[in-house]
Amino acid sequence: REIRVALEDMKFSAAHFVAFRGFREPLHGHNYTVGVRAGGTMLQADGYLADFGDVKKVVRVACKQINNRTIVPTRSDVLSVQVQRGADGRGGQVEIGCEDGGRMVLPEADCVLLPIVHSSAEELAEHLWWDILVAQKLASILAARGVEWLEVSVSERPGQGAQYRNAVAASSVP
Repeated sequence: REIRVALEDMKFSAAHFVAFRGFREPLHGHNYTVGVRAGGTMLQADGYLADFGDVKKVVRVACKQINNRTIVPTRSDVLSVQVQRGADGRGGQVEIGCEDGGRMVLPEADCVLLPIVHSSAEELAEHLWWDILVAQKLASILAARGVEWLEVSVSERPGQGAQYRNAVAASSVP
């Protein structure tokens, strides 16, 4: 048994670029869409595997945190990321140094610093899986209902995306 949620309002717009040794693509953006599938073997007494409302709520929150931002991968091996605070401790800047000598300076408020290596759809799907289950606390709700696995999909455009799927129980392992 499984449920699937992929609604028009489960989306975010963000700028990003992928960089790896010897390559950096130009900064550009996408109108990403997010979908979620969850599976298990048993329905609960209410006839649900999981409550769609619980899933939709946390996915919308996760999308909102990234919406209208530039995605900055803080674990990259070819980028240096520095956050410089303003004199008043606010209004900082994010400086991104690239392996090819390129440098970007963006307002901190316009960025979302994510603990990923690349801002690819594959890594965004995995990041959102962790965010939805751990930071948004969906794991305990799903586990209590006997949901065994969760899959998160991130599409850069229709027909082009990536999925990350893992056991709900795996979310308790950092």
